[in-house]
Amino acid sequence: MMEQKNGLRKSLTPFMLWGLGVGYVISGMYFGWNLGLEKGGTLGMATATIVIMVMYVTFSFSYAELACAIPKAGGVFDYANKALGNSWGFVAGIAQMIEFIFAPPAIAFAIGAYFNAFFPQVPIITSAIAVYFIFTALNIYGIKAAASFEVIITIFAVGELLLFSGISLPKFNAENLIRNNFPNGWSGVLAAIPFAIWFFLGIEGIANVAEETKNPQRDISKGFGWAIFTLVILCVIIFISAIGIGGWEAIVYKNGISGETSDSPLPLALSMITGDNHLLYHLLITVGLFGLVASFHGLVLAAGRSTYEMGNTKNIPSILGKVSPKFQTPANALIGNMIIGIIALLTGKTAEIIVISVFGALALYIISMISIIILRKKEPDLPRPFKVPFYPIFPFVALVIASGSFIAMLIYNLKLGLLFSGIVLDSFLLYKIFKKQTNEYK
Repeated sequence: MMEQKNGLRKSLTPFMLWGLGVGYVISGMYFGWNLGLEKGGTLGMATATIVIMVMYVTFSFSYAELACAIPKAGGVFDYANKALGNSWGFVAGIAQMIEFIFAPPAIAFAIGAYFNAFFPQVPIITSAIAVYFIFTALNIYGIKAAASFEVIITIFAVGELLLFSGISLPKFNAENLIRNNFPNGWSGVLAAIPFAIWFFLGIEGIANVAEETKNPQRDISKGFGWAIFTLVILCVIIFISAIGIGGWEAIVYKNGISGETSDSPLPLALSMITGDNHLLYHLLITVGLFGLVASFHGLVLAAGRSTYEMGNTKNIPSILGKVSPKFQTPANALIGNMIIGIIALLTGKTAEIIVISVFGALALYIISMISIIILRKKEPDLPRPFKVPFYPIFPFVALVIASGSFIAMLIYNLKLGLLFSGIVLDSFLLYKIFKKQTNEYK
C-alpha cells in the first residue's frame, strides 16, 4: 500500500495501452513519411518500409517480454541495467530520453502549422508552445485522465485514416505505383530509412507505463500486440491509397511535380479527388489534427516516465525523480522535458530534431535486443509471463535491422549522428564524474 501511495498510480487497462501505443505513433501516418518518397520513389520507400516493418514487429514482441518481466517506468534503462550493468543502462536511458524528448517538438510545430492554417493571425510558434503547456498540465493532472484522452483522440485519428482510405481506394490506379518508382536505386532505399522509421517511431513507449498498468505481466504484451497489428495495417493502407491516386510526386511536392516539399501528403492526395473546397477535404484537415495531438500527447507521457525513472535512480538530478504527492504523477520530469522541448522547438530545425530522435530510437532498439539475449542466458529463471515467439530469431532480426539502419543513417546524416553521439558521450562523462564525487562524499 505504501508503494502504491508514494509511487505511480496503477490504472491502465489493455485497451488504454492499445490507445497509447497507436497514439504514440499515428502522427507518422499523417505527415513526414512522404518525404522518404523523394529519396527512394515508391519502390525504394516501400522496400525500406517493409524492412523497417519487420524490425518493428520482431522488436515489439521482444520488447514486450522485457516489459512483462521487468515492469518498470524506465523501460530500456531498467532492462539494460539488469543485463549489461549501470554504465550501459545509463547510455540506454539517455538514448531513450533523446528519442522521447526530441520527437514532440517536431510534432508540436506541425500542430502549430495546422492552427495557423485556420487562424493565420496566431503564429505557429505560439500555438506550439501553448500545446506544450496544455498537455504537460494534463499529464501532471493524472495518468487515467491522460490515457483516456489519448484513447479518444486515437480512435478519431484511426477513423479518419480509414475514411481517407475509403474515399481514395476507389480512385486507385496501379500505374501510379509503377511510374518512376526507383529513381535513385538502392541508395534511395538507404536514404528513405529514417522516414520509414517515422511510420512506427514511439511504440516502445508502452513499456514506460508498465508501473501504471493494473496487471503489467499480463496486459503489456496485449497492448504491444494489438498496437503493432493496427499500425501495420494502417501503414499498408495509407501507403497504397495515397500514392495510388496520382503517383508519389503528387504527395511529396506542393505543386505536384517538383520543388518545395510538403508535410501534408493526405490532403494533397484528397484534393485530387474532391478539390480543396469540399467538405470531406476540410474534414480530413480538421480531424487530421487529432493524429498529431495523439502522438504529441502520448510521447510527452512516455518521456515523463523515462525521465522520472532516470531521476528516481539518481542517474540524473534526483529532483526529476519526484512524484507529485497530490496527483501521483512525475510532475517534475514532465516540466523538465517541456522546457527542453520548447528550447528545441525555438531552433526551428524540425527535420534535424526528428533525425536526432530516430538515432535515439535505434540506439534503444539495439541495446534492448542485446539485453534480452543476455538476460535469457544470465537469468534463465527470471519470471517471464510473456515470452517472445521464435526466440532467438525475433530479437536477432530486430538487432540486425536496427544496427544496419543506424549505420545507414550515419552515412546520410553524419553531422547529426555525431551530435547525437556527442550528447550521449557528454552525458555519460558527467554521470561518471557525478557518481565518483557522490561516492567520495559517502
